[in-house]
Amino acid sequence: MENVKVIIWGLGAMGGGIADMLLSKKGVDIVGVAGREHKQGHSMYEYIETERGDREDVIIKAPEEIIKPGAADIVVLCTDSFTKEAFPRMKFILEQGINCVTSAEEMAYPAAQNPDLAAELDKIAKENGVSILGTGINPGHIMDMLVLVMTGCMTDVKHILSRRVNSLSPFGPAVMSEQGIGISVEEFKERKANHTMAGHVGFAESVGMMAEGLGLKVEEFSQDMNPIVTDVDRKSPYGFAAAGSCAGVAMEADATLSNGMKVRMEHPQQIEPEQVGVQTGDYVIIDGTPAVNMVNSPEVEGGLGTIAMCANMIPQVINAEPGLKTMIDLPIPRCLMGDVRDRIDPAKKIVK
Repeated sequence: MENVKVIIWGLGAMGGGIADMLLSKKGVDIVGVAGREHKQGHSMYEYIETERGDREDVIIKAPEEIIKPGAADIVVLCTDSFTKEAFPRMKFILEQGINCVTSAEEMAYPAAQNPDLAAELDKIAKENGVSILGTGINPGHIMDMLVLVMTGCMTDVKHILSRRVNSLSPFGPAVMSEQGIGISVEEFKERKANHTMAGHVGFAESVGMMAEGLGLKVEEFSQDMNPIVTDVDRKSPYGFAAAGSCAGVAMEADATLSNGMKVRMEHPQQIEPEQVGVQTGDYVIIDGTPAVNMVNSPEVEGGLGTIAMCANMIPQVINAEPGLKTMIDLPIPRCLMGDVRDRIDPAKKIVK
């Protein structure tokens, strides 16, 4: 079997990290990179950590130049957070008869806020015999799928608290903007009031995924956000917050499921939390039989976690039956070790 052929669309912090990870694996080739106009014509290796060495060069091009029928087994899309914004790109990929995995947060469970687009993507994928998955560290793993995994050892569930205290430092400019890094408290409040302050994207998706996984429905859902104001200057690779400005956002959400069960989500996230003595961590606390109190501290690093999730799910997406998938539809994620080709169903491979 030929190596698994991958195209990466979007060579920012996430796309570049995925390229570095895939280049360290056996049985997989990056056969194309689609990027913004100012990067087109340049080598992929100018934007990633891995040196080219004796590898064949990969020149960044416009999407329509490289994403064509039979060009790859899968496209990894790392350009957007929101389903509506990513939809035209995902539609284009699927219509070329190529599988897709995307880091767009809302795509982890798009039916939560965009049911019509979710249904359309499912239809397009099935018509073209391919599958599409949205995933990442959160949503996609820590605050939703991991919770569901832990309920697997329980006979009943009464209440769920999913809490993630994390650093935003590894993420790129898009996330810095979404989280309001460096803006004033006044601007934060204005953006919150006019609904242009995104904060963390994914609570509705995480709750929707957990509800479906438990065989329930979401009856009530609400979320809120507040600025995390820093009293010292903080600088990350892609963001800066001066003292007195916003270094992050504290997100929280509450939901009631169809059996009356409550779900609580807490997610304070900021750049350089260690500078002010904040310890990161992931917490799954479930009241039920037996009770679960899982703590992982420090956190699973968000940037690396998202990179790994997108890359590690490539075989599952290629092997999947056609359609729109979520993490609860596919075999569990695990690290790509050994030869990636050994994880692929030959009948599902696009590039034979």
